[in-house]
Amino acid sequence: MTTVTSTTRTTITPCSIATELGGAVPHLPHAISVSLPTWRDVVGYEEGEKRVIDSMRTGYPRFFIHKSIQKLSFICEKRFGLPNEKSILFPSSTIADACRTFIKDQHRVLNPTSPSPQIRLVQYNICPQSSTTPPPPPTSTKGENVIVPSPCDPKTTDPSNIIDLHIVFLPQEIFRIGKSFWQHVGDGISSRLAEKCLSMLNDDVSDVSNGVTTTTAPPPLSSGLGKRPPQRYSTSGFSHYGSKKGVTAPRSPPRQPAKSPPVRKSQEAEDEDSLTADATTYLEERYARNLPQSSAATAKRTLRRRIAGVLVRDDTPEVDLTLPVAKESWRGVKNVGESDVWLYPTGMSAIWHAHQLAMQWRAKEGEVGKSVCFGFPYTDTLKILQKWGPGAHFLGNGLDSDIDSQLVPILQQQQQSQPPILALFCEFPSNPLLRSPNLVRLRSLADEYGFLIVVDETIANFVNVDVLRYADIVVSSLTKVFSGETNVMGGSLVLNPNGRYYIPLKNMQQLTYEDTYFGEDAIYMERNSRDFKRRVDVINRNTALVAGWLREQCWAYKSQLDPNLSKEGFVIKDVFYPKWVTTENYDRCRIVAPDRANDEVKPVYDGGYGGLFSITFTSKLAAQSFFDALGCEKGPSLGTNFTLACPYTVLAHYTELDWAAGWGVEADLVRVSVGMEKKDVLMNWFEMAVRAAEQAVKNEQ
Repeated sequence: MTTVTSTTRTTITPCSIATELGGAVPHLPHAISVSLPTWRDVVGYEEGEKRVIDSMRTGYPRFFIHKSIQKLSFICEKRFGLPNEKSILFPSSTIADACRTFIKDQHRVLNPTSPSPQIRLVQYNICPQSSTTPPPPPTSTKGENVIVPSPCDPKTTDPSNIIDLHIVFLPQEIFRIGKSFWQHVGDGISSRLAEKCLSMLNDDVSDVSNGVTTTTAPPPLSSGLGKRPPQRYSTSGFSHYGSKKGVTAPRSPPRQPAKSPPVRKSQEAEDEDSLTADATTYLEERYARNLPQSSAATAKRTLRRRIAGVLVRDDTPEVDLTLPVAKESWRGVKNVGESDVWLYPTGMSAIWHAHQLAMQWRAKEGEVGKSVCFGFPYTDTLKILQKWGPGAHFLGNGLDSDIDSQLVPILQQQQQSQPPILALFCEFPSNPLLRSPNLVRLRSLADEYGFLIVVDETIANFVNVDVLRYADIVVSSLTKVFSGETNVMGGSLVLNPNGRYYIPLKNMQQLTYEDTYFGEDAIYMERNSRDFKRRVDVINRNTALVAGWLREQCWAYKSQLDPNLSKEGFVIKDVFYPKWVTTENYDRCRIVAPDRANDEVKPVYDGGYGGLFSITFTSKLAAQSFFDALGCEKGPSLGTNFTLACPYTVLAHYTELDWAAGWGVEADLVRVSVGMEKKDVLMNWFEMAVRAAEQAVKNEQ
């Protein structure tokens, strides 16, 4: 396996570090990113280095369970847990049961001679009365399916103050399996929902501090941080999807129906725990006014209209649902409306449910076939396709040439031997190589062979591109640029009303859909997304400027003019950006404002190439020196209003670097999500980072 180390021979002083190691990015109680400001920090995180682990106060929510959720889990374990049990919290009995099925399936394959573990489901209603109601004795909650007697009276209690919590209890030694379900599916409770529950309970959680439990409490429900590396994409006994060896993972069946931020000081981190609820609300609403917390239904309806492209005057600071919806969506697809949009707690939840929906639809007609993953995707997308249902064909390059050389033969073979291909999943463009699939050709094949097309439009987003007309289902992570504020999670699924299978898909979706998107999260998401279009336009322009300048510094671009050009003197090898990667495929879907002129829906912008690009380097030293000197925030996630960078391959594929490199995702690749800072600030950051890399290489020579 390729070894990633932190080069120490040449020290480059960063021009700025916005947030200290392990601090929340941004500095908010529900921030969804965490600062890993140097290459050494990222490697230390993956290796479980004590220096890094002890600094981690938060993390991306699907990988690092928020400390408020940990505290609530601790309470549930004290009230209802048995010895040696850990808990995972969900908002729905259906999801909790799916988690139990997944754990048992995984355990059976990994431990074929061991008895099936006891996985218990406990339903617990939390309301203001819960603080004064003693919990039942532990002996009364030993069964596999337990409903705790509820003190909540729906006749006298505001429904928004009754939380239906579903707890999965599992043996501590197999907690990693349950944690992988939390990560892949993205349907766990949110940190805001956990805080709502905590506010209605009166339990002592003093043993839980800063998201890490003390020696008197059970071990923390974090991202597996500890003595061994936090193998977020593979746990003990699991095989990576890029591994050549290992146990094949069991497959679960479908469910039955502006300016550079200031340096963060340690005292600020200490103050975070002392924030009152009012102070937290003030911090999160500092730039705009939210709907009242009782208006969650209004917020969700507004979100569905906004995503459908039928919300009139979408650039206004207030929500007015009394206005009529536009007669035609500016998304370019006739008849699409709010009833075709479905909200989920996270983007991965939308992807998982899209796959479940496809399997449920096909199961009504016959045997469910494999899916196709076209292009190198975000890691958990492929995990979902491989671990649920019959599996997937992985066509990792996702190029036009792969359609004829690989996809068509698979379709022809499956046509001759049932079951046929279920669905093709792709990203537009892909993460992190920014390749756009040929949706025109894929749509033609889908119509010929009868499979679904599911497109993840997160990176390009629907301000820039129109992919719905080619897809049966479009999914998106609203967590990213749609929100931009990095303080709330969310996802969406849109059905194409003109699709061949629209009616059966919608009927199945209406039958099985559960709204588990917590109301307060929806309220924040609605507020954040009011200026979505304007922000995308600013980010498009900023990204084009920075990526264009970096391309002028890269060897790959210059060597097109001189094939014999040596890499000597270059620190940047290549820059991946949709404007010059599979450009024709992207431009077929790119929106041009006159084509979307609509007197009802304002404003309308020209589609750009998005806010994401990736950089590869001519040496490991150049990559590390560039990253360490880069002045922006550094951590996981993308689509933020501020610029955010990370060594993507190290962070996402640390245990399978050689496998990722085989698909063109180099170990030293740096991914950059450009924000809304002033252009001179951005250019200064990247110019200084390039110069630092050049100096480091020169000094070594």
